[in-house]
Amino acid sequence: QVQLVESGGGLVQAGGSLRLSCAASGNILRINAMGWYRQAPGKQRELVARITSGGSTNYADSVKGRFTISRDNAKNTVYLQMNSLKPEDTAVYYCNAFILTIKGASYDLWGQGTQVTVSS
Repeated sequence: QVQLVESGGGLVQAGGSLRLSCAASGNILRINAMGWYRQAPGKQRELVARITSGGSTNYADSVKGRFTISRDNAKNTVYLQMNSLKPEDTAVYYCNAFILTIKGASYDLWGQGTQVTVSS
């Protein structure tokens, strides 16, 4: 069984920073792309940032220059460093990863979500 476990959300004032982590565990052979998505109340889930296994990244226009995605392949972990946070960044943040297992199965897996709240 494979799973993603997120951590690092919380309450922060506008202009502050948070770092989200998402660790994959289980019988993992390889993890392809990993990403962070968010969903605010009443809105659709949207891509925040994505990183390939080779380290190529892409970001939503709304977070470019403020957020940085990175990954540690040895730890099967992806991070999201969020700086200069704004109230409009408030949302539940979800980790996503495409995982290949040792037994040959593949999963497009989601984490449980972590709440990020930015106060003005």
